[in-house]
Amino acid sequence: MIRVTAVLPGKTPAERTYEKGITAEQILASLEEKPQYQILACRVNHENVRLDMPLMRDCTLEFLDQRDPYGNLVTQISLVLVYLKAVHDLYTKKTKVTINNSLSRGLFTRIHTGGLSDEDAVKIERRMRQIVKADMPIHEKTLNRQEAMEYLARRHETDTLKLFEGAPDLKEAYLCELGDESCLMYMHAVPSCGCLKWFEVRRYRSGMLLRFPHHNHPDRVPEYEEQKMLYDAFSEETQWDRLMGISQVCDLNRCIRECRINDLILLSEALHEKKIAGIAEQIRESGKRIVLIAGPSSSGKTTFAKRLCIQLRVIGLRPLYLGTDDYYRNRSEIEPDENGNRDYENLSAIDTELFIRQMNDLLSGKEADIPEYDFVEGIKHFGNRITSIRSDQPVVIEGIHALNPHLSEGIDDSDKFRIYISPLTQLNIDAHHRIPTTDARLFRRLVRDYRTRGRSAEETIRSWPSVREGEDRNIFPYNSEADAFFNSQCLYELAVLKKYAQPLLMQIGPDMKEYAEAQRFLKYLEFFSVLEDESAIANNSIIREFIGGSVLVS
Repeated sequence: MIRVTAVLPGKTPAERTYEKGITAEQILASLEEKPQYQILACRVNHENVRLDMPLMRDCTLEFLDQRDPYGNLVTQISLVLVYLKAVHDLYTKKTKVTINNSLSRGLFTRIHTGGLSDEDAVKIERRMRQIVKADMPIHEKTLNRQEAMEYLARRHETDTLKLFEGAPDLKEAYLCELGDESCLMYMHAVPSCGCLKWFEVRRYRSGMLLRFPHHNHPDRVPEYEEQKMLYDAFSEETQWDRLMGISQVCDLNRCIRECRINDLILLSEALHEKKIAGIAEQIRESGKRIVLIAGPSSSGKTTFAKRLCIQLRVIGLRPLYLGTDDYYRNRSEIEPDENGNRDYENLSAIDTELFIRQMNDLLSGKEADIPEYDFVEGIKHFGNRITSIRSDQPVVIEGIHALNPHLSEGIDDSDKFRIYISPLTQLNIDAHHRIPTTDARLFRRLVRDYRTRGRSAEETIRSWPSVREGEDRNIFPYNSEADAFFNSQCLYELAVLKKYAQPLLMQIGPDMKEYAEAQRFLKYLEFFSVLEDESAIANNSIIREFIGGSVLVS
């Protein structure tokens, strides 16, 4: 017999004794309390496992729905497997399918066959629903490194085979089989398809969107919203990657192995500089003088803003650089919540009245006493930055709320130029596995938090959900307001970040709650070779904001 403490999301833990070998699925069915949302995976003593894994010892068993980051990814990779089977059932087994990037609350995919129509999307979704309705099982087998490579060689999947050959840290993978469809995966799928109730297939441009619920609302597919700006950004990144000869991780690893990485770094940085210079020209041509820059955490907003200021100076403009952080209300003016915590992520923490008044004063040629916020004392100081600007000078402002119209609603729209910045990686692991942008940002934050604040990886991972919640509330709803977009991803960055992030993540032990997420992040790093020599990375690079050595950010 074993003792199991079962934890449903948002419910009181229930401890009971069970026969050894019982599965999480069987325990879930026996519980009197039922989950609010569909359970997709589980965590046993802080380790992510499949729902049908037999339990052989005393444990804490956490059930995961799509609100959990791992549960969300399990949903996505399981739907991808169903999608692959549906496409291959409808067309041919050799039809190539690639999963490209996130877009419009889903995944943008390409089916490499003739022209696709809306009717093709209908047929693919219909076939997927038949598979789900039949509750077809997904069988899974763990393959060690050698077994995985032999499987790939038999299937002539040369790109993924090259990934294993160039990534010696990659020790295992999961062979998932759905009927006659099989795919090598790097995290567990659901045991059967019946739980994948909410999805949509929609034709978009030259591909298909596989859409699914947002993690905050697991029981519905969100209303469709076209994200043309992000589509264009991903398309531009794809063109850049092709220019550099890099489309998958195996290409980057080979570039490092063959000592060609310095050329790649220089080309990547040159493309960034060209893009920033182009945005500076857009600002000059627009005649707008309030330049608002926003993006999610670890986007590189500060480095970008300062590089933009340099490019504006190159073309004859003399920008004034400001950050919205200096407009925080005094700590005593921010009401604490029921737990005594003050929410500095909310727009209400910003003194918007002062911000709007001072921006209008600057635009009209008046002096403004720009505050400096003391984060230790929690108060604004005045008197050190009394300034005015000429009629042709722009003001460059960066901060998480910069695109929120309520921050600048008292400033004439004809004076505002809005920029959204985010690292959108188009570098995929292989044809069917992408690197989520959110996870790429987390690696940046891990390294910077430790270097600049002495924060452990455990602390950073623990705070990440609240950071993401703030982004969902304060940043993402307004990215469509932007006049320009800057993709701050450095193609080579995870190869650099690996040597900093990996030892930090390895300090998180199996007794810690953050262990499961740490192991998931470590799995991503296994795909990459380490870039030891970073001397070719310029001291004004976006990535220097995180690894150190920046001349723009201390």
